Amino acid sequence: MKPNKHSDANKLSVAGLLISLGIIFGDIGTSPLYVVKAIFNKGTIEENLILGSLSCVFWTLTLQTTIKYVWITLQADNKGEGGILSLYSLVRKKAKWLIIPAIIGASALLADGMITPAITISSAIEGLAIRNPEIPTVPIVIAIISLLFFIQRFGTSIVGRIFGPLMFIWFSMIGILGLLYIVRAPEVFYALNPYYAVVTIINHPNSLFLIGAIFLCTTGAEALYSDMGHCGKSNIRMSWIFVKLMLIFNYFGQGSWLLEHAGTSIGDTNPFYAIMPNAFVGYGVIIATIAAIIASQAMISGSFTLISEAVRLNIWPKVSIRYPSDHKGQLYVPSINFILYIGCMLIIAVFQHSSNMEAAYGLAINLTFIATTILMCVFLSRVHVSNVWIVIFALFYFTIEIGFLAGNLVKLTHGGWLTLLLASTLFVVMFAWYGARKIKNSFVRFNDIRPYFSIIGELSEDKSVPVFASHLVYLTSANNKNEIESKIIYSILNKKPKRADVYWLVHVDVMDNPHTREYFVEQLIPQKLIRIDFKLGFREEQRISLLFRKVVEDMVEKGEIDITSNYDTLRKHGIAGDFNFVVLEKIIAKTHDLKWHEKIILEIYKALKKFSLSEEKSFGLDSSFVTLERVPLNIPNTKEVSLRRLP
Repeated sequence: MKPNKHSDANKLSVAGLLISLGIIFGDIGTSPLYVVKAIFNKGTIEENLILGSLSCVFWTLTLQTTIKYVWITLQADNKGEGGILSLYSLVRKKAKWLIIPAIIGASALLADGMITPAITISSAIEGLAIRNPEIPTVPIVIAIISLLFFIQRFGTSIVGRIFGPLMFIWFSMIGILGLLYIVRAPEVFYALNPYYAVVTIINHPNSLFLIGAIFLCTTGAEALYSDMGHCGKSNIRMSWIFVKLMLIFNYFGQGSWLLEHAGTSIGDTNPFYAIMPNAFVGYGVIIATIAAIIASQAMISGSFTLISEAVRLNIWPKVSIRYPSDHKGQLYVPSINFILYIGCMLIIAVFQHSSNMEAAYGLAINLTFIATTILMCVFLSRVHVSNVWIVIFALFYFTIEIGFLAGNLVKLTHGGWLTLLLASTLFVVMFAWYGARKIKNSFVRFNDIRPYFSIIGELSEDKSVPVFASHLVYLTSANNKNEIESKIIYSILNKKPKRADVYWLVHVDVMDNPHTREYFVEQLIPQKLIRIDFKLGFREEQRISLLFRKVVEDMVEKGEIDITSNYDTLRKHGIAGDFNFVVLEKIIAKTHDLKWHEKIILEIYKALKKFSLSEEKSFGLDSSFVTLERVPLNIPNTKEVSLRRLP
């Protein structure tokens, strides 16, 4: 069993607290840049709306972020790891339909990863227009985002070390600036009373639009859970106390500025920059831009991790995953980096400025919140929480989140359509890939392997059959050691009989535990037919060639197998025999047996297959030692064919 490499990081420490500031809170920490501006939407500043909206922000952060995510959802850790797919892996055996909320949540989270860099960096850079209204901010935003995505291939572990201290400076800055303005209008603290939130939602003429804008203050809550493995729940909970205080001080500081300017039009003014002393605005823009870049980096890294999990869980096409540094958890997924970059550029091209992006933001991540609530209800049932508490949790948070969804749907025609379109496209990709695998598996037939022991043993010694390889390795999906796919038997015995000294069957079982690395060996025919079962966590890289070699070396060292070649010359000099992997590419023929929706799914799968890695590359096999065989899973029934034989 691999030791838990997160155990040290999960302990409460100063380093852990700094890491959590740099990785966990970037998204939610930069929300003051645009939330208040979005609430007033260039309209008139009304005193009742100031206290009501601030009350909504405070209680949203309390109920949605603090209670749901920091207190409750962080309990659903999968051996220290978090995130919607980690949560799904904990509960997936409870019901098959749980894949739907898991895919909805994952696709919406990826769509959110496209708009987060665009809106946060745009909001920060637009602060330059305070002193220089004529400055073109869009090209600067494009340049920064382009550079950010470009450097991903080199790894970000070196600069990542300073993210924590920089975010500490950011949170300290926004908290102090807010406090300095609160003293001018301390009555802003009336907003702590939930009465103002309730009355505003009931009485405001555009309450749904208001709810949609308020939701932006908690969009980063999912990141608290997704990145839990980096620093542990203790560090997240402790640092959240500091982060929440600084956020509230800043929001209320902006509220104090609004109270001073009640009755006037907010126009293009951003209250976030308005509470800064004039001499400090330039420094404020620089620090805000750094914080926005860090928030964007955290979202990009989170997307890479999400996709690596999705690939292992077979809900995303097999894509190239690289490890640009030795830093723990450092991933780079070129295809996702490109997709996120194109998505960011599309959003900037369509909306140009952050004030326009605000309408598009929130809808996608709202769906992730609802999906997490569904999965959490199943998890709470799994850990034997009382059904009464589960019902209360479900009713309370479904009410809140469906209310937010209604508010975000109002923004659909104002820009929400784009993020919904992006999320829907990602959902189709995930569902089609998952669905096609299920369809293909339904055609796979398994045979009892035991009746074939004698013929396989005889074939290995049959001198009339030319040697195909000294060691012949097949990847099998059979969970039962006594079963094997009929296509593997067909490949060994029928499709050009393959003689080998030793036949190996390798099975990979993706475990719910994220970091499991275990295996066991079964000699089905001693020295002739050997099965290896790998138990790999869903966050572990499936480098089967390397892992298989390690197992064989261990077996040789323990005297369990002799891999010396049986060719006389090679055996005389003690040279090991060759190994050949046979990969069966399963093809589904078009028949009338398929339903119309299955045909659509398979057509989408066929298109996606062109962009995914080959079977051998996805398992980390060296192509020079691989034989690829295409085998039909379903053969059209000859009864359907009408033929007349002529005399």
